[in-house]
Amino acid sequence: MRRLILSAFIGICCWFSLEGRQLPVKVSCIGDSITYGAGLEDRESTSYPSQLQAILGEDYLVRNFGRNGATLLRKGHRPYIEQEEFSQALDFAGDILVIHLGINDTDPRDWTFYRDDFVGDYLALIDSLKSRSPSARVIIARMTPIGASHWRFISGTRQWHQEIQEAIELVAHASGAQLVDFYSPFIRFPWMFPDGLHPNAEGAGVMAKTVYSAITGDFGGLQMSGMFSDNMVLPRDKVFTLKGLADAGDKVSVQLGGKTYRALAGSDGRWEVQVGPFAPSFSDVLELSAGGRKLRYDNIAFGDIWLCSGQSNMEFTASQSSDVRIEGDPLLRLYDSRCRWRTNAAPWPAEALESVKRLDYFAPAQWEECTAGSDFSAVGYAFGKMLRDSLQVPVGLICNAVGGSTTESWIDRPTLENEFPAFFRNWLENDLIMPWARERAKLNLSAGDVTTRHPYEPCYLFESAIYPMEGFPLSGVIWYQGESNTERAFVHERIFPVLVDSWRNFFGADLPFYYVQLSSLERPEWPYFRDSQRRLLGSRDGLGMVVTSDLGDPEDVHFRDKKAVGERLGRIALALNYGHNLEYSGPQVQGFELSSAILRVDFSHAGGLKPMEGEDVIGIEVLDGATGLYKPVKAWTLGSSVFADVNDVSEPLALRYAWKAYTRANLVNGAGLPASTFWLDLTCR
Repeated sequence: MRRLILSAFIGICCWFSLEGRQLPVKVSCIGDSITYGAGLEDRESTSYPSQLQAILGEDYLVRNFGRNGATLLRKGHRPYIEQEEFSQALDFAGDILVIHLGINDTDPRDWTFYRDDFVGDYLALIDSLKSRSPSARVIIARMTPIGASHWRFISGTRQWHQEIQEAIELVAHASGAQLVDFYSPFIRFPWMFPDGLHPNAEGAGVMAKTVYSAITGDFGGLQMSGMFSDNMVLPRDKVFTLKGLADAGDKVSVQLGGKTYRALAGSDGRWEVQVGPFAPSFSDVLELSAGGRKLRYDNIAFGDIWLCSGQSNMEFTASQSSDVRIEGDPLLRLYDSRCRWRTNAAPWPAEALESVKRLDYFAPAQWEECTAGSDFSAVGYAFGKMLRDSLQVPVGLICNAVGGSTTESWIDRPTLENEFPAFFRNWLENDLIMPWARERAKLNLSAGDVTTRHPYEPCYLFESAIYPMEGFPLSGVIWYQGESNTERAFVHERIFPVLVDSWRNFFGADLPFYYVQLSSLERPEWPYFRDSQRRLLGSRDGLGMVVTSDLGDPEDVHFRDKKAVGERLGRIALALNYGHNLEYSGPQVQGFELSSAILRVDFSHAGGLKPMEGEDVIGIEVLDGATGLYKPVKAWTLGSSVFADVNDVSEPLALRYAWKAYTRANLVNGAGLPASTFWLDLTCR
């Protein structure tokens, strides 16, 4: 009985004191309409402070001090410090102060004129709140997103939002406040912000869970990306970063390659270690431990890892191909990420609509050793086999290609919002996106509502396929896509470099990016698109392009001869990544000289320049200004140049090569690699 009385007494004492403070711990949620819960049907139970109270439990007392329209700036149109809610927050004297302000400061009445006051005003707000509770723990939030649908997004809100985020980070650093991220958890889920500004109840729940983790340090324990599994390949011969998640303050131990590395999880649960370099090998083990939890991955190989991405011609498997047969190779490792729902010409069921909405589009996958029974991307396998045969090191291939996907669907949202926000204007009716892609998406989504999403939607595949690869080190990318952008070549020419930048910002600035130019097919827009792809070679460093106009099928976009495509990509990688002395490109036009009746066109990568068959070069046409028409002309090779007889052309204005949708053009170099479709302005000297 005495023991029971003593236990009860201790429990009562613990309830009334925690480091000298009375329990429950008081949490003040300070902010604007997002904190208040504007737009929610039952904000008393669904606003983020209300949901936070439910998660934290009875040991905490959470109060909502949100004020609609409030600004952080004192000279703003509705300063928070002048509102009744601020006075109430002072009187409450919270032990933990969670502040989310700044959204309304993007108003042109505010940020344009008073931006220089923001940091000082924020620090003063914190000081005022702490004057009533000097030992209070302060947590300030990076702002929730403002969607591209916001009516002022392009005219200033987008830029000012970014600037305010940077100012908030400066405040956290200057004040020593804990910084919590209300931006990253939402950027992939725009449907959680129906009006582009205020979260729905589910979005408010995400905010509550984010604050809960920040307060308690509970991030769910030790976790690694889903890309990590037995049989995976990690980089060889270089230092690289391993990163993951654990509970705040956990000591993380990493054992790999006979070495032990240690890290400490930060207040955001994130940790990382620099490991390596490791010589090429296999059958290694990666072991991690933190907070009583352990993870182990067996049969790890150290080698090179390439991502094989794009649309259906990269997705096209060896079993569908006419000339690719997979051979067993335990040092070729495959990670085949396949979609759950095909974009076939049919409405999707409710199950598909819901899973796609939540970015659960790809079926679970894991690393596997390549066996004779494997069925993988034909292009990817031919590429990987060539690397394996030439390098004699382990090679890992990841395929996440999606049939019919658009270029814009593979770009991250902040980048596309900054570079090309017009894509977000009602995308299913947006003329920047090819009609075929929009109509197929409408059909798939016809049983859904406005919150449903689709893999052809701008940013969707970055958010569902690329983002989950965060922290996984790559050696490079091979890319086969464009068919779903051919009718908007001028748009693709602008956004393809944006795609490359997006991925390099995510995976690493030096990421090699090698792509396939579209093949021959009887579609009239394809010569223009192929030439735009050729011009893209000079848009960024570290690009390589495979020409396939000598391949293809006049009526089938999925031609079956895929081995040459993969091996041509392999040539580029072996030459540019690994220093092998071999020709990796078809002839590339460099310039011209026009004198009397002969036109000379000069090429690089032109060793052994010749017609593939016969003596004459097929596919050279010259625009005659006198008639306004292109004329086929006799052409031949000599050295690294093509010579064309223009004696019958009265006024040569331009030259084009292989300018047919399905072309029989035949110019190749000594390695048998074909020249690209190209167009030359002959009036520019």
